[in-house]
Amino acid sequence: MADHRATGTVVRATQRNAAPWADDELVIEEPLEIRVEGEPLVVTMRTPGHDRVLAAGFLYSEGVIDGPDDLSALDHLGGDGGQNVMAVRLASGVAAHREALRRAQREVVATSACGLCGKTRLDQVEVTATTPILPTDVDEAILAGLPGRLHSLQPVFRRTGGLHGATLMTPTGELAPPFEDIGRHNAVDKVLGARLLADQVPVDDRFLVVSGRAGFEIVQKARVAGVPAVIAFGAASSLAVELAERSSMRLYGFVRDDRWTRYA
Repeated sequence: MADHRATGTVVRATQRNAAPWADDELVIEEPLEIRVEGEPLVVTMRTPGHDRVLAAGFLYSEGVIDGPDDLSALDHLGGDGGQNVMAVRLASGVAAHREALRRAQREVVATSACGLCGKTRLDQVEVTATTPILPTDVDEAILAGLPGRLHSLQPVFRRTGGLHGATLMTPTGELAPPFEDIGRHNAVDKVLGARLLADQVPVDDRFLVVSGRAGFEIVQKARVAGVPAVIAFGAASSLAVELAERSSMRLYGFVRDDRWTRYA
C-alpha cells in the first residue's frame, strides 16, 4: 500500500558507475508520538502514512486494546506538528486494560530498528497473549518465489530499497497488499492495525510474511494477534524460536526463492 508521503526527499548524490551527480530518492523517516488519554505513550521513528493503523496495531500488539470497540477516538492531533502526533481515546469500558497500558509505557524513543528498545524493565518485554493459536501446517510449496512476489508489491521499496515490507498470506499463498515502513515492527503493526480497524481480529486465518528477520518482537506481535505462522526472509532469533515453540506457531526464516529454514 503506497502512500504519497513515503518518499519525495531527493538529494544530489554521487553513485558508482554513474554520472558524477545524480538524483537519489530517499525514504522519509519522521517521529510519530502516540498519546493515550492525552498522555505520551511512545515515540517511534516511522515512515509517514497509515498512522492510524500503525497506532491501532501498536496498541493491539501491546495488549492495550482487543478490538475496534475499545477505541473511542483515533486521529492526528491537528495543528502545528499535529501530523506527527496520534491522539487516542479509549472507550469507557477499557479500564481492564489500564495495567497493559502502564506496561506499554516507554520512557525513551523507540527507534526504527527496534520496537522494544524503550522498555525499561524486564517484566515489560513479554506481553500476555490470550488468543489461542490454532496450529496450522504451512504448505511449503507456497514459499517458492515468495520474496520476489512480495517485493513486486512494494512500490516504495522498488524506488528506494529502504523499506521493510509486511503482509498477510492465506494458507493457499494469496498475498494481501503489503504495508511498508522503515521500521520492521512498524510494518507489522500497520498490518495488524488494519485488521483490527476492520474488526477482523484475531488474525488466525492468515500467515504473517515479513521481509526482514524474525526477532522476538515480531513473533510476539503475531502471537498476540493469534497468527499461526510467521514467515521471514531473514534470520530468526533464539527467543523468537522459543516463543514460537511455546505457542505452537510455525516459524520460517531465510526464505529464498528455492530454499528456507523451518524453526518451529
